Amino acid sequence: MQTFKELGVQANILSALSELGYETPSPIQEQSIPVLLNGKDLLAQAQTGTGKTAAFAIPVLSRINVELKQPQAIILAPTRELAIQVAESFQKYAKHIPGFHVLPIYGGQDYRPQLRALERGVHVVVGTPGRVMDHLRRGSLSMQHLKMVVLDEADEMLNMGFLEDVKWILQQIPGEHQTALFSATIPSSIRAICDQYLKDATKIQINGKQTTVSAIEQFYMVVSRAQKVEALTRFLEVEDVDGMIIFTRTKTATMEVAEKLEARGYAVAAINGDLKQDARERVIKRIKNGQLDIVVATDIAARGLDVERLSHVVNFDIPYDAESYVHRIGRTGRAGRVGKALLLVEPREGRMLKDIERALKQQLTAITPPSIAQLQEKRVAMFTSQINATVASQELDTYRDLIEGIAHSSETSILDIAAALAYLAQKDKLTQTTENTRDILAESLEHGGSSGKKYRGGGDRSYGKDDRRPARSGERRPFKSSGDGERRPRHAASEGERRPFKPAGEGEYRPRRAAGEGERRPFKPAGEGEYRPRRAAGEGERRPFKPAGEGEYRPRRAAGEGERRPFKPAGEGEYRPRRAAGEGESRPRKANGERKFTKAGDTPFKAKRKSESTGVKSSKPSHAKAGPKKSAKPSKTKR
Repeated sequence: MQTFKELGVQANILSALSELGYETPSPIQEQSIPVLLNGKDLLAQAQTGTGKTAAFAIPVLSRINVELKQPQAIILAPTRELAIQVAESFQKYAKHIPGFHVLPIYGGQDYRPQLRALERGVHVVVGTPGRVMDHLRRGSLSMQHLKMVVLDEADEMLNMGFLEDVKWILQQIPGEHQTALFSATIPSSIRAICDQYLKDATKIQINGKQTTVSAIEQFYMVVSRAQKVEALTRFLEVEDVDGMIIFTRTKTATMEVAEKLEARGYAVAAINGDLKQDARERVIKRIKNGQLDIVVATDIAARGLDVERLSHVVNFDIPYDAESYVHRIGRTGRAGRVGKALLLVEPREGRMLKDIERALKQQLTAITPPSIAQLQEKRVAMFTSQINATVASQELDTYRDLIEGIAHSSETSILDIAAALAYLAQKDKLTQTTENTRDILAESLEHGGSSGKKYRGGGDRSYGKDDRRPARSGERRPFKSSGDGERRPRHAASEGERRPFKPAGEGEYRPRRAAGEGERRPFKPAGEGEYRPRRAAGEGERRPFKPAGEGEYRPRRAAGEGERRPFKPAGEGEYRPRRAAGEGESRPRKANGERKFTKAGDTPFKAKRKSESTGVKSSKPSHAKAGPKKSAKPSKTKR
């Protein structure tokens, strides 16, 4: 492996690297620095935490002309935190370069200090795409003397929707320049940018085995959702934690976890997208200065968070893919430091754990939450260490005289006085344990999540079904709500128990139970669009008539024996045939103009009357006698 001097790094930069503790370059630095020093374009693929910042910052500083107070390099970063972290790294590496100035520009900060700094003159600008575009449109950021453009965490930048912004910025560069792109993954969108904006780029890929994952001790713990905070608290007690970052999936979860840990006495703060920029910067400054020990954050909010004292990373919620897991644990174990990573796995998430192990090509070590006995042992060891350190470093003559005086006046042994003082100092931490002392967490894990080996393939177990321990005889426990998307059958009511009605869920169909013997229940109207057939009337029951609905055809029921129903006129345009007269029935006769006769019923008299009424001459009937025609009598006329 080559040294930084052999790579061609300038002496003033070497001095700063030596003061920072950099001895030998990482694989990405060893391969990238010579390419960038030679002025070639670069496409580098490496995971988070491999030293990418120094890989492009050192060549940029080597090519800067300090006398020219114009932007000569632009570094685009996806988040404000990463932009600040990169700018701080530039400042550290340029410690022995007098007159060098770097400026981070990002959204959420007032324009005025950024504009003043640009007017005074800066050599390197580190910013988010949105704010860089704003300054280019304003004309406050000049690209006339630009030599180099770097896209840091390019895949994350494109995932956040900055693809068009990045293209627009690259199109504004007027002259020849060098372009470097660093990314953890190389999707198709990254390849498209490389084909369009990189010229004969050198490609470097650092394999997963060369990342800092191998320098991190990785553990996982199988616990249910409700037990995570308790298990994490016990883990914090037995571990020597310098600084810790806890990752959750949502902004709400960051606040909830931070509040619960703060209630347990830990110095903790949350970082999420709802936090204002000045508040975020204060939190990052406090964790770096040692005023905070724990930061709870989401993936996006933690981008660019590089704190040397971070010794532990906890995945409170398991990430959905292995890349996110590597990004998370890459916050620790950087630059040769050793770190620890803990993954809290719910029993139903066994398959997701297997996917992560398959991607890493290594097995994570399964651990269980520390027991009460282990906590006691750790607390006693810490208390003993504090006492020994106090005896070795403090003047205790006054306190010895005080204890001797108390022992003499109260006739109490010094051992009892020491025990009383220990009780007063540690009564909240050191509890007296016996064989009957219950460890609720351990009991619950025995019934549902004691070891990772038991549930390594349990990805399709339903949450909450077997995870909760059975209730003891006579024990009454508070109700535990079912998980999101979980279906839990309702237990049968005990004898004589009356439970409040639980409405059906949205879209749920629940058949109505049968009425009990002698029970009369209120009528429940049918729902909208629901068809419900009418029940048959009971024996001797007379129900009120229900009119037919609009457009509904309902045939008329047959009349009962001996029943006489009122006549219902035919509707408009309705044809209704006349029923036949019953036996012995006499019906009223219709008027002449309304009667119609069939051919078989006609008679000469009836036919004549019919013709008179209608004015039509009728022909003789078929049964009239044949005979000679009589001549017509001459008509009489008046003379």
